[in-house]
Amino acid sequence: MRLADVDLFDPDVYMTTGVPHEAMRFLRQEAPVYFHKEPGGKGFWAITKYDDVMAVGKDPHTFSSARGATNIQDYPPDNLSTMQLLMLNMDPPQHNKFRRLASKGFTPRMVAAMEPKIRAACASIIDSIAAKGECDFVRTVSAELPLVVIADLLGVPQDERGKIFDWSNRLIGFDDPEFQTSIEDGRMAAMEMWMYANTLAEGRKGATGEDLVTVLINAEIEGERLTEMEFDAFFLLLSVAGNETTRNAISGGMLALFDNPDQLARLTKDASLVPGAIEEILRWVTPVNYFRRTATKDCEIRGQKIKENDKVCMYYSSANRDEEVFGPTSMSFDVTRSPNEHLAFGGGQHFCLGSSLAKLEMRLLFEELFRRLPDLQLNGKVRRLRSNFINGVKEIPVRFTPESRR
Repeated sequence: MRLADVDLFDPDVYMTTGVPHEAMRFLRQEAPVYFHKEPGGKGFWAITKYDDVMAVGKDPHTFSSARGATNIQDYPPDNLSTMQLLMLNMDPPQHNKFRRLASKGFTPRMVAAMEPKIRAACASIIDSIAAKGECDFVRTVSAELPLVVIADLLGVPQDERGKIFDWSNRLIGFDDPEFQTSIEDGRMAAMEMWMYANTLAEGRKGATGEDLVTVLINAEIEGERLTEMEFDAFFLLLSVAGNETTRNAISGGMLALFDNPDQLARLTKDASLVPGAIEEILRWVTPVNYFRRTATKDCEIRGQKIKENDKVCMYYSSANRDEEVFGPTSMSFDVTRSPNEHLAFGGGQHFCLGSSLAKLEMRLLFEELFRRLPDLQLNGKVRRLRSNFINGVKEIPVRFTPESRR
């Protein structure tokens, strides 16, 4: 491979062959801080080593989330100002205030209290397919559980959770023609979600309750309530982030187990290995491939001179296979890997608030799957999301012995 062959940008690469891990390994070895061309844009620095990704993520004063938002592409000023309402695209001190507010929905007590409901949801999801002998794993299993959980967390009626699924696909799948054909359609999805959020909020002003819509609409930050746009942005971020990433971690984890039947056999025989396996699934899949930062001043990374306003992209999917951190088996899937300090949830100020909840969902679902459908296997062609941002899977046909016949 040559540097000229490296392409981390083209969404078609991710759709046809998956995350380009060989190209990332080549960059880690030959050019860990690499200036990557960008069709139609000014280019970006691809950061592929674990320590560098950590350092950039922990330095919001030098590497800003707000200045250009967190996707590679640049946005017109009007669009950028709207995106900066998302906590994901904020810097301190504004980010700190909003994070404190959002964290009220993800305390250890609240996450622990959700376990019985999540366990029941897992059982119900498998009940719905157990007698059929086959299904699309993505739509009926890995997408369904996060939707049930996020609807409960936000106080969305369960019979309306399908709306969140549709809006999320259109917002995240901006490079996939199956979900949208224009940027305008993505804006329409956001508008529809915001209108829905405002309808929910109207009925909860002044009310008491622990769902996040009630908490957010009645909360104050330094004596001021959230504006309508700030609330809408919160609702959108929590809906999408709490749904898409967990869905794709579950889907990608199932594919990793199909590709490594020896590891799947270990889990079906010994459920005590599942918590560690969840960490390895997260490392292996890395649902978000990268986040962008924008340099606020001239600086250097590994001797490479970064100029103010340069785009700097932290490739978590590469950092999570860095040989210097994960050893000579970094490119192998091992459910007993320990230690496993992966960066699937990011690092620094923007470490994922819902990490504990996501791991709980995954653990309970895989425990139930291995117990009730131990011979689950691939049954057709996998379809991947056309995206360089999200490591997503759209369809995984599976088959299994119908439960009633066991």
